[in-house]
Amino acid sequence: MSSEDPRTPERIRHHFEVERELALQMRQSTSKERTELFKTLYTQLFERVPDHPRLTRRETPESSRRKVETQLRLLRPFLHKDTVFLEFAPGDCRLASAVAKEVRSVIGVDISDQRSESEQFPANLELIVYDGHNLQVPDAAADVIFSYQFLEHLHPEDVDAHFALAHRLLKPGGVYVFDTPHRYSGPHDVSRHFGTTLQCFHFQEWTYREMRKLLVKHRFNKTCMYRAGKPRFSKALNLANDLVETVFGLLPIRTRQRLSARLFPSVAMVAWAAD
Repeated sequence: MSSEDPRTPERIRHHFEVERELALQMRQSTSKERTELFKTLYTQLFERVPDHPRLTRRETPESSRRKVETQLRLLRPFLHKDTVFLEFAPGDCRLASAVAKEVRSVIGVDISDQRSESEQFPANLELIVYDGHNLQVPDAAADVIFSYQFLEHLHPEDVDAHFALAHRLLKPGGVYVFDTPHRYSGPHDVSRHFGTTLQCFHFQEWTYREMRKLLVKHRFNKTCMYRAGKPRFSKALNLANDLVETVFGLLPIRTRQRLSARLFPSVAMVAWAAD
């Protein structure tokens, strides 16, 4: 969420208070309760905050095309004509549709169907709507898994389960490509207007070093970062990235936030699944 919100301070405060209230329900929920909450919380949020940026943002065909192309740049090094591609939270499925032109098949996995009824979708694209926990997809089904601005919305108790699921779904040697907001330049949700801690629907934001530890825990035996939209395979560059991040971590929060806005806007990585 941009810090340059065009709404009045009163409307931003209202958004914050509503989202904080709903997020608290999610934070305090059990795994079983979350399967039902997933279906209703965002509906409640948008009903109570009709000027939410996701409702008022006007996306032009050109801006939509640029967004898809930006994400495709992350993926193209790993896409081939025989690739089975799986995307978590594909939303309107525009990226999934674009990927479908370059691969054998695409599987979208989401808690609701957000596709436009007026659009045609490729025959090799399948959307699976599930409860956020129980996903009936066979083991080793995918060569490439992708998520974009998704991981930060996972309940802390569901993070391990998600990465275990991603590893289960990947073929040995398959890759998980993802982009999620970086903690040092955050909070990246409406919490940022009211402090330096996450209080709303971003439940966790990571650093590169934290994410690498999490990936190793879930048997992703090799990782690398993205810079300028390209995976950087050099171990030296990845070590330098983590070293700079370590130095930034020693800075006062506001200074770290300001400096990280350009250098660490997100944690963008690719991780390879071990056998």
